[in-house]
Amino acid sequence: MYERKTRDIVVRVEPEFLTEQSSPADDRYIWAYTVEIENQGEFDIQVVKRCWQIADRDGQVQQVSGEGVVGEMPTVKPGETFTYTSGAPLSAPSGVMLGTYGMKTLDGECYDVEIPAFSLDSPFEARILN
Repeated sequence: MYERKTRDIVVRVEPEFLTEQSSPADDRYIWAYTVEIENQGEFDIQVVKRCWQIADRDGQVQQVSGEGVVGEMPTVKPGETFTYTSGAPLSAPSGVMLGTYGMKTLDGECYDVEIPAFSLDSPFEARILN
């Protein structure tokens, strides 16, 4: 699991390669990723936007942004966690994702929270340790 803390918000991500939905013969590699957004602060926060950068091993980069997450703009109270699962397709067997969530407090303050960079590794790509 990958983790990053910005201010009092912890974002955790766990990616999973979906073999049954992928087709290496068609250059289609599919991942699911589960995100936890934990509010360790003292005030409610609302997730109002997302901005993702998705890069594959061949250098192809996609930018994905929009309101909220998975069709929601959840409010996370102090001590609570919001969890959701989404997916990402690539045309290469490995890549990396990272990004930010735009947060808003009840009094209108807006700020960005970093999403940790995480690797998308399929069993069709040999891992090389540096």
